[in-house]
Amino acid sequence: MVNLRVVAWGIVLAVWATTTTQAAEHPNIVLILADDLGYGDVQALNPASRIPTPNLDRLAAEGATLTDAHSPSSVCTPTRYGILTGRYCWRTRLKSGVLNGYSPPLIEPGRRTIGDLLRQAGYRTAAIGKWHLGMSLPMLKDKTSPWQGDPGVDFDGLIADAPIHRGFDYFFGVSASLDMAPYVYIRNDRFVSRPTIQQPAVKFPHFVRQGPRAEDFVIDEALDRLVDEAVAFIDQATAETSPYFLYLPLTAPHKPTQPHQRFRGTTGLGEYGDFVHQVDWSVGQVLRAIDRSEEADETLIIFTSDNGSYMYRYDDPHRVDHVEDASVQGFRQEHHRANGPWRGTKADIWEGGHRVPTFVRWPGKVESGSRIEAPVCTVDLFATLAEVVGQSVGEQEAEDSFSWIPLLRGRRADRGAPVIHHSARGMFAIRDGRWKLVAGNGSGGRESPAGKPFEPPYSLFDLQSDPEEKTNVADRFPDKVAELVAQLEHIRTSGRSR
Repeated sequence: MVNLRVVAWGIVLAVWATTTTQAAEHPNIVLILADDLGYGDVQALNPASRIPTPNLDRLAAEGATLTDAHSPSSVCTPTRYGILTGRYCWRTRLKSGVLNGYSPPLIEPGRRTIGDLLRQAGYRTAAIGKWHLGMSLPMLKDKTSPWQGDPGVDFDGLIADAPIHRGFDYFFGVSASLDMAPYVYIRNDRFVSRPTIQQPAVKFPHFVRQGPRAEDFVIDEALDRLVDEAVAFIDQATAETSPYFLYLPLTAPHKPTQPHQRFRGTTGLGEYGDFVHQVDWSVGQVLRAIDRSEEADETLIIFTSDNGSYMYRYDDPHRVDHVEDASVQGFRQEHHRANGPWRGTKADIWEGGHRVPTFVRWPGKVESGSRIEAPVCTVDLFATLAEVVGQSVGEQEAEDSFSWIPLLRGRRADRGAPVIHHSARGMFAIRDGRWKLVAGNGSGGRESPAGKPFEPPYSLFDLQSDPEEKTNVADRFPDKVAELVAQLEHIRTSGRSR
């Protein structure tokens, strides 16, 4: 039997064979993006956590921990757009919410991604995992589908706009979140197989929407499948002389909260805790592949999350939680604080929605065990990687991206511009040093009251003295409110931060 994955890699590696001496001097780059992993899920950031995270703790010990790092949005799609393009997603047509598994492409034609940047610098590039930025899926002529929850996709057709058209030489993964149809793997610009199963809707914790599913698409095996592909890429790419870039957006611990059987019952914190444990194990598999390659010292690893955890924090000591009932989407404080000390959850404008676990390991370049406390944003990764490989950033690209390299090397104490936060419902906040202004009257997400963007009263928080955002001090510092409102308006209307 022909191994199609080996054949596919052979074709890709043949294309990669012509590389430059300059490119060979650059580090390999691995960017791992967890899906809905909370700040408090990682023991290196939350010693009280009962979830084993030895591999993430290893990254913290061997590299830098960015304790005040933020995703550009508190939900999936906008963060991915920001990371890949260096531009806030609220500047696009998507002003709130996320795309679905059938959505058209969000990244504008001609806009460079990190994949484009690094491929132009001589890298072999691969994206393996959750895309969630839209694709031009092939449609049946009459758009009549035999599957409920499907708009009429032609699963034998060619995908006209996929990650391989956005700077990546190779792609394997899923079109959107693991709870969104179609439940069919994609390799490069084709579906791997045809759907044969009508997937019904399922409630939390194994939450999925209805839609077509292929027989080889087994929900609790999906994370393993992606990790196997990532390890195969590292093994194959190591054999070549030019450096590689692996973008690995994991599908977990996002819903469906369904860890593989071998992890169930390992943490005492229900399906969610066990799933986080599996995420850490997955990171460990990638680290082991890098160690095995004997190129660990020449590899830059960045780990982060696309937003905070969806698990609520319950202050009521008598409330039933996820430990006692798997269908409950939250923990009492004595059991676990998925978002650590921060207020709110995924989707919120509060810190718990977008302050994310972030580690950078780069032997010989980034001090082991160091901690960076300046506010930064993962929209900065475009400019950061451009500086790593000595590429310039054009005037009309990466408009909101600032390099972390001065911070990582201890040469600068701040990012260079305020960070703009954005919630699932379009709520804005601006962060400048110790001060955070919420330009609206609620969470902008899941916690009540959700409020509305740009409707008073605004909230001002001094995160240095009040990290949990308990006290609104807007009335005490009206000049600071006015200053931050003006800064926010300038960044929103000028089309750029830098």
